[in-house]
Amino acid sequence: MAETVTPSGTTTPGSLLASLDPLLREWLPRQRWFAGKGRPVTGFSPVAATELLPSDGKLGLHHLLVRAHQPPVLGAPAQPGDCYQLLIGVREALPPRLAPALIGHVTGGPLAGHTVYDALYDPRPAEVILEALRARARIGGLRFERDPGQEIGDGLVARLLTAEQSNSSVVYGDTFILKLLRRVVPGVNPDLELPLALAREGCARVPAPTAWLRADVAGDAYVLAVLQPFVQGASDGWELALRELAKGEDFAAEARALGRATAEVHLALARALPTVTLGHGPLRNLVDGMVERLTAAAQAVPALRPYEAGLRSAYRALDELAAEGRTWTAQRVHGDLHLGQCLRSPSGGTAHASSSGGAWSLIDFEGEPARPLSERRMPQPPVRDIAGMLRSFDYAAHSVTPPAPGWAAACRDAYCSGYAEAAGSDPRTDPVLLRAYETDKAVYEVVYEARHRPDWLPVPLSAVRRLATTSPSPRRPRP
Repeated sequence: MAETVTPSGTTTPGSLLASLDPLLREWLPRQRWFAGKGRPVTGFSPVAATELLPSDGKLGLHHLLVRAHQPPVLGAPAQPGDCYQLLIGVREALPPRLAPALIGHVTGGPLAGHTVYDALYDPRPAEVILEALRARARIGGLRFERDPGQEIGDGLVARLLTAEQSNSSVVYGDTFILKLLRRVVPGVNPDLELPLALAREGCARVPAPTAWLRADVAGDAYVLAVLQPFVQGASDGWELALRELAKGEDFAAEARALGRATAEVHLALARALPTVTLGHGPLRNLVDGMVERLTAAAQAVPALRPYEAGLRSAYRALDELAAEGRTWTAQRVHGDLHLGQCLRSPSGGTAHASSSGGAWSLIDFEGEPARPLSERRMPQPPVRDIAGMLRSFDYAAHSVTPPAPGWAAACRDAYCSGYAEAAGSDPRTDPVLLRAYETDKAVYEVVYEARHRPDWLPVPLSAVRRLATTSPSPRRPRP
């Protein structure tokens, strides 16, 4: 289908945002995906505003990119403010089914007298997005793009996934899932870049993008959303692990199959995109970044300070190994791998199946959203992803009462064994590198939990205590 160009979808962002400002100041900080928890919003500045449905009808729809301004974190330099993507629905009155989506009632400006709400809760606005992707439309600065080799059918009813996420996801008729990025930055987003590269490589472990939404704003390009096939009946790896834990069931076979899947994705990424060799200089830069994050984390979370010296020893050991001439290969990786970023289909072919008959897929290649985009796109040793998954097994084991450290240990060994089967190298044979990356991940988790989920803070702190006193030595992997 030829590209559809809409001559004017752009609205005057200043007056629109001014009318929404008092409502957004209350509503935005309550959203799960809002990054600036604990600090008030002092104002907004418009980045772009696009009218997708006119507000003079029964249903209006506005696409907004807005920058939220907040006081700086104590001791940190002032920042320009995070940019958020909002889909604002406009109605005269909100039906009861949309009550959870309410933003508020507008009293002034171009939307005065109307009720505004998060439009993704409403099937019709969500379907407008899918229709634009199908037509490869251009509306204002928005570019709705699609793989010409894939089709998007008609009549797919939209439903919002309400599970807590750092973004928002809409499922269309159990056929597609749209991930709409909430906190956006200009540049090449790995959540689109890497799945496209893996699709070209023929890697079946990652759903190939069907369509995507970009924006061009004042010379900056943003990736705003990605549409992929929906794996119907798939189990989220985190929920699956918790179910097996609750039943007292062994998860080692699934962990082993997941290790193989991870290795296959790493091998495909290494074929599709450049790799680099890390000698002492580049490795020192990575270590310096780990040290800086630890220093900042210890300042932000006092509970981390008693372990700071021990954690630094993990980074120092890695730097000393590099100084002796050791090198590592770095490549593009997932960047935020954990059980919640993995799906197990209800059945799969023998090549990819676990003992249960299902096949594992990896999703959500955005990386850790709190880290700069340039850092998320840097080549890293594959052990970065492995460390993330090992930490995830630990999280699962601590989610039950009493905790099940033996379950986590069995999963860790099985996962590494499965990885070695596909990759030809076992991450446990490089314990210094593995400890450094596990430490870096645990430090990240401490800060995240302290800010967002204080009740979970003991989980990464228990790992911090272990990692601060560990002195790794080469070991023989278990079969």
